[in-house]
Amino acid sequence: MQLYLYLILAIFAEVIATNALKASNTFTRWGPSLITVVGYGLAFYLLSVVLKSMPVGVAYAIWAGLGMVLTLLVAMIVFGERPDLPAMLGIALIVSGVVVLQCFSKMNAH
Repeated sequence: MQLYLYLILAIFAEVIATNALKASNTFTRWGPSLITVVGYGLAFYLLSVVLKSMPVGVAYAIWAGLGMVLTLLVAMIVFGERPDLPAMLGIALIVSGVVVLQCFSKMNAH
């Protein structure tokens, strides 16, 4: 269970860093730039801890899928971004893939 906690923390760090990257205005704003660098550093460190015990394909699928959805939600709230229907369908397919991987794949067995 601790493994999934590290993965969730890695996802949150990556989502914060990605949205701070947009706010950094191509690294011309120091606050968001610092958050970006620290956030990505923390995200990759935590992901590396997770990869000691979880297959890379599974960990990355969860990280990328959930990270994408959370990044989209934060960008909608903070930056007013609105995805169109094809974007929403594509994201739904990715999330569906993560669910199938988690629920049905034997690859996830530790």
